[in-house]
Amino acid sequence: MYREKVFNTAIGMVQDHGMAEDITQDTFVTVYKSILSFNEKSSLSTWIYRITVNKCLDHLRAKNRKKRMGLLGQLFNGDSGEIPNDKPDFEHPGVQLERRETSRYLFAAIETLPDTQKTVFVLAHIEELPQKDIAEIMNLSIKAVESLLQRAKANLRKKLGHIYDRRKM
Repeated sequence: MYREKVFNTAIGMVQDHGMAEDITQDTFVTVYKSILSFNEKSSLSTWIYRITVNKCLDHLRAKNRKKRMGLLGQLFNGDSGEIPNDKPDFEHPGVQLERRETSRYLFAAIETLPDTQKTVFVLAHIEELPQKDIAEIMNLSIKAVESLLQRAKANLRKKLGHIYDRRKM
């Protein structure tokens, strides 16, 4: 029932099909193991989204740590090991063919947002969740969600402004 929603959230945040599948599976393993501790203070879907978001953020933090360690190794050890590629040409599978080029730019820009802004933006504009639900999922106030969403939009406008200006011509 929640598989597609969990997968779409994960792929929107980590922008890697295989990792999104792993996160989806890991989310449901966690749900299965923890279902008895579900205290029903929120809805089941909110709880599952919260687990998904936390798994995605854990993955992104680990990925960033790996990149930092690779960069530090290069700086201090003269190591020429490669730093993992950020996949700027990510295409969300739900995007229509004619909008794929635009979506590549958008997802590359989303990838550069701070984790909290990325999470709010993905949940609000890709998953189309109401701000109340996002606030519950992220354990934030609705005002904090609104603020993060506004900052995410402003950052995306800065990063993508030149692309849309060029298209208007």
